[in-house]
Amino acid sequence: MESFGVSWPPRNEGIIYRDVLPSTFSTSSVLDFYCTKYNCSAPREGWQQRIQNGQITVDGEVVKAFDTTLRAGNCLTYHRLPWTEPPAPWRLQILYEDDHLLAVNKPSGLQVLPGGLYQQRTVLTQLMWRCQAAAANVSTLDYPCISQPSPVHRLGRGTSGVLLCAKTKAAKSKLSLDLAMGASSEPFSFAEKRIMKIYRALVSGIIDTDETFIKEPIGTIKYPGVLKGLYAATPRGKPSQSKVVVLQRDLRNNRSLVQVEIFSGRPHQIRIHLAYLGHPLISDPLYVSGGKPEMSSLALLEESQQSEVNHDDGGYLKPANPVPGDCGYHLHAHKLMLIHPITEKPLNIVAPCPPTLCMPGEEFAVEC
Repeated sequence: MESFGVSWPPRNEGIIYRDVLPSTFSTSSVLDFYCTKYNCSAPREGWQQRIQNGQITVDGEVVKAFDTTLRAGNCLTYHRLPWTEPPAPWRLQILYEDDHLLAVNKPSGLQVLPGGLYQQRTVLTQLMWRCQAAAANVSTLDYPCISQPSPVHRLGRGTSGVLLCAKTKAAKSKLSLDLAMGASSEPFSFAEKRIMKIYRALVSGIIDTDETFIKEPIGTIKYPGVLKGLYAATPRGKPSQSKVVVLQRDLRNNRSLVQVEIFSGRPHQIRIHLAYLGHPLISDPLYVSGGKPEMSSLALLEESQQSEVNHDDGGYLKPANPVPGDCGYHLHAHKLMLIHPITEKPLNIVAPCPPTLCMPGEEFAVEC
């Protein structure tokens, strides 16, 4: 199976954040502005450190005084210093490719889009580097790079398997519509939905029923370390539906291998629904039975989540409590069936499962 990728450099290049103050902006100091707008990035002392480091400019001029006055129309930049991102795999296997689509087998541990500590070590970066190499004729790849492929959906950092990318604007636009249709909570036939996703998962406990439909709504709840709230099972959430089929029961190890088809596309839906069923994914660091995190310790976590600071940059360190991007669970996007957005022909894209998620005699994925 053909693969591509470039190993990660030791440090990224940092990030530049830009702000242009609107006409309605009320006069304040540069320190108060950053402490207010980006209060979850660093404590007040951290922003003071960043100003002293010369990491902030106003209209192109480095500022060192905390009380520098800001007014409407000012252009501010904050340069987040380069850092060594946490370890992540970098090689991607090609499952399917034509002039409009690219499907890759994403390894567990690799983030799809930039976020948090992972700004460079992402699928998006590898796609960009591959396209740049082809354009510069320094690659051995034997295909023309139409444009930089763009992922049209996401997989959790700890989830492996089929990731679909669009190489043209026409394909991306059509796939976006098809995926929006797939966000419905009701089961449709393949012809109606145009895109169907089949997953494999390894869960704790023995599921007695061969086939189960889970319809628990999914929404956000307050959770320390997740600014916009954590997705979880909640009656106040959006309608969600998953179909779970038991493939194998391991009585000796008290676990079940299951196939999951999702009829709605809520964040972390499979992890939440299986946990709600009382069978969370093996080694899931976040979701427990009931489809929520362990709630008894949340008060303590909230008190401690912003206590530790990175003294090089002044920003908060990663929360000590589990967050959605933490890995360890066993979940794989095994099959993606779709109607090609341009040719209208059916496609069935399969990513071989890792050994822990294979049936006896089934071919499994080999790390490259």
